[in-house]
Amino acid sequence: MNDYYKAINWNAIEDMIDKSTWEKLTEQFWLDTRIPLSNDLDDWRHLPENEKDLVGKVFGGLTLLDTVQSETGMDSLRADARTQHEEAVLNNIQFMESVHAKSYSSIFSTLNTKTEIDEIFDWVSENEVLQYKAQRVNGIYRDGTPLEKKVASVFLETFLFYSGFFTPLYYLGNNKLSNVAEIIKLIIRDESVHGTYIGYKFQLGFNELSDEEQENLKNWAYELLFELYENEERYTDDLYGEIGWDEEVKTFLRYNANKALMNLGFEPLFPDNASDVNPIVMNGLSTGTSNHDFFSQVGNGYLLGQVESMADEDYDF
Repeated sequence: MNDYYKAINWNAIEDMIDKSTWEKLTEQFWLDTRIPLSNDLDDWRHLPENEKDLVGKVFGGLTLLDTVQSETGMDSLRADARTQHEEAVLNNIQFMESVHAKSYSSIFSTLNTKTEIDEIFDWVSENEVLQYKAQRVNGIYRDGTPLEKKVASVFLETFLFYSGFFTPLYYLGNNKLSNVAEIIKLIIRDESVHGTYIGYKFQLGFNELSDEEQENLKNWAYELLFELYENEERYTDDLYGEIGWDEEVKTFLRYNANKALMNLGFEPLFPDNASDVNPIVMNGLSTGTSNHDFFSQVGNGYLLGQVESMADEDYDF
């Protein structure tokens, strides 16, 4: 029997969310090499040593999570794609997760010595709390059901990244490391699409389950979230305890954990809302960039034009 290959036809769309998400992601395309990170060197020189150490560890942790997402996460989701167009969107997401991971290395190469970079990656490999969350999510990607994999992906995209995102957003609000923060804002802009899109695909499958199956899966998701949150508390204490930002970061984490649940169509777990989060950080969380024309700093060869900020209604499924 001959193999049969079906050519993808973008003129026959089964789910318009696939098309709108593809267009949003390609509209937002960016590369780290076009952002003048060296302009942050003066700010970097004036940071205390314990804050420099924090920044290195934060970005090391984010690199690990993006690596999991690009090497394992999207492959596991792609195996259960409902449409060819969904598979194409997941290919795009996988590539951008690799761009995100590489972006942190660009930050390291600008701010850190080779010895410091090696120490950061050694810390990533040896930190048990960080490794736990990567291994827990990766285990679900490997052995979970299609819907469990989507839950894990949304929790990673919309919740687990944010213990790391707090730091650059805080500096941005205090007029420090603005170009580093621009990369983070671009990553957050991508992740806001990734989390809502995969959450939407989860809801399609979830709505096809029986009432009993829905209840069991919902309970599993809440238990997983709380387990990951407890681990994230330990991670936060490890990173931020000495500096004294730990409680503010935990509030930010709970706020984003609720966002992850909402992406899945579930009710929030924690009482925290936007008004409880440090307003400096919330202001930075806006997915627009502070200067849409910052690409022009590297010449006219990379003009993307203005990219609109993600608005909640764009992905109100």
